[in-house]
Amino acid sequence: MHAATTTTNRNSARERVRFAPSPNGLLHLGHARSALLNWRFAKAREGLFLLRIEDIDVTRARPEFEQAICEDLDWLGIVWPDPPRRQSEHFDDYRRALEELKKLDLVYPAFMSRAEAAGHIREAEAGGKVWPRDPDGVPLYPRQDRNLGAAERRRRIESGDPHGWRLDMRAALAGLTAGLSWRETGAGPAGETGEIAATPDVWGDVILARRDVPSSYHLAVTVDDALQDITTVVRGHDLFAATSVHRLLQTILGLPAPNYLHHDLVRDETGRKLSKSDGDVSLASLRRKGFGPEDIARLAGL
Repeated sequence: MHAATTTTNRNSARERVRFAPSPNGLLHLGHARSALLNWRFAKAREGLFLLRIEDIDVTRARPEFEQAICEDLDWLGIVWPDPPRRQSEHFDDYRRALEELKKLDLVYPAFMSRAEAAGHIREAEAGGKVWPRDPDGVPLYPRQDRNLGAAERRRRIESGDPHGWRLDMRAALAGLTAGLSWRETGAGPAGETGEIAATPDVWGDVILARRDVPSSYHLAVTVDDALQDITTVVRGHDLFAATSVHRLLQTILGLPAPNYLHHDLVRDETGRKLSKSDGDVSLASLRRKGFGPEDIARLAGL
């Protein structure tokens, strides 16, 4: 049984925050808002601002985008200790965490491809089933792989069937001896603040290691925050609900729990949050048009 840890008030220690972009595109105003809020939070408390490059998706990460990230942050007046932590250089850290979860029998091999899972869900919905979805609106992973017997799992792994690893949410929650929560020093999308009850079950059996990468966002960010001694996680409302998963992993792995400060997102005139994949205006293009750092802060709502 793994006991639920409580969030630790580390205000007496030097604050450590991190800005953690993925080098798969250029930074936009939404990134500027988050980076500047982290930077100002650290400066106001004589703390430390860390840059983390979240490049576990090595197929999409590009060195030119990492260079552009550093140039944008430098232009905004943000400084950090070199070198930044690059997730691609620390896969062994994530493998060790995954091995701990395997020893606890809290993960299982997931053999279904995205296409196979999607097809299964479409078939179920066509038959009238209302398929559950996570807070981001993504259908939960089917239970077929979780229900496989140990011998069948072993046979398929030994035969070379491609697979990732997913958290057995039911088993993980069954092992808790107390409830989960986190300390929210900002506010959630609906104004939630203070001690927030975590509800990781709404995410289903989250992916922890993909077929071609020994980690996922959830596992990597949880391990990184612990290894970098992050005291407060300052990030956008779009990750508020995901904190429940991170608190569960922290508890199972015996990792410290930082405080969390979630902030508003920068949105366009239609209310859509900005996105690199949608080609939203980059900081680099605004800089070329003559905008200065003060203009960026104003446009980012600061």
